[in-house]
Amino acid sequence: MVVSMLKSLRLVANKLSTFLFSIFFISSASFFLLRLLPGSPFSSDRHLPAEVMARMEAKYGLNKPLIEQYFSYISKIFTAFDFGPSLKYPNREVMDILAEAMPVSFTLGGLAFITAITAGISGGIYLGYKANHRKGFDPLFFILSGYADAAISLPSFVTAGLLIGLFGLYFNLLPVALWEGSEYMILPALTLSVGPTAYIMRITRTAFANTYEQGYIKTAMAKGLDQFSILYKHALVNALLPILAYIGPLFAILITGSFVVEFVYALPGMGKYFVTAFINRDYFLVTAVVVVFSAILTASNLLVEVLNPLVNPKLRQ
Repeated sequence: MVVSMLKSLRLVANKLSTFLFSIFFISSASFFLLRLLPGSPFSSDRHLPAEVMARMEAKYGLNKPLIEQYFSYISKIFTAFDFGPSLKYPNREVMDILAEAMPVSFTLGGLAFITAITAGISGGIYLGYKANHRKGFDPLFFILSGYADAAISLPSFVTAGLLIGLFGLYFNLLPVALWEGSEYMILPALTLSVGPTAYIMRITRTAFANTYEQGYIKTAMAKGLDQFSILYKHALVNALLPILAYIGPLFAILITGSFVVEFVYALPGMGKYFVTAFINRDYFLVTAVVVVFSAILTASNLLVEVLNPLVNPKLRQ
């Protein structure tokens, strides 16, 4: 018992150290790569006298040696989770901007995540089952197969244009911009979920069809188990591993992938601030966005590593 607990604690410590090192590396790389870009945060402001620019750089510590700026900035991130002030939004801290924009991106990503998982797994199960049991012409099978193969290659801005034109302009059913109520969330969430839904559907279809041909499934059929037990208690559980490997980091992927969608639908999320911050060389805000999303993605990958042994007993050792 003690040995098992020590192994578990060692595993948790290893995962935590991996997470912290990843964040350290990403924040350091962001710091130096942003400084390599031409220009400065204040070079786009026209008619700024040299003495004014010097005072601005001194205010934000940009006149100090680069290595001194680096150690000061990194220490603030890891000791106080402080990303400093924004260089382009006067009198605003980066964390205040993140606190304002992150709920929008997280809500949009969460809705797209739920939609993609629900529709993708349901459609994949149907396709995987019908691949071995289809009799005659099945319109739904061919529609879902076509969607799974075609939608995966559609860029978000193309999907957004199609949905806006169809549901927003032609039928005039849904608003096509801003974030002022639940009805404003539908088109952006659908746009963001189209590609992941198709990808999950394809993974589930392949995994489910392969699993359904295994000997233990045929044994369950021979024992006379009902179709629900065979589908969900035997086939789906054993087909979860490849699905879980993709679903794990999917939430982080959807949030980062929402930048284009947020821009198209004029949403006040992280995408808006990231694009403008990058154009304006707002070093601190860009670094904060990169670090936050990298932390989410890294944590998602680590969570998948923890959940895999729970699904597959072979990995528990």
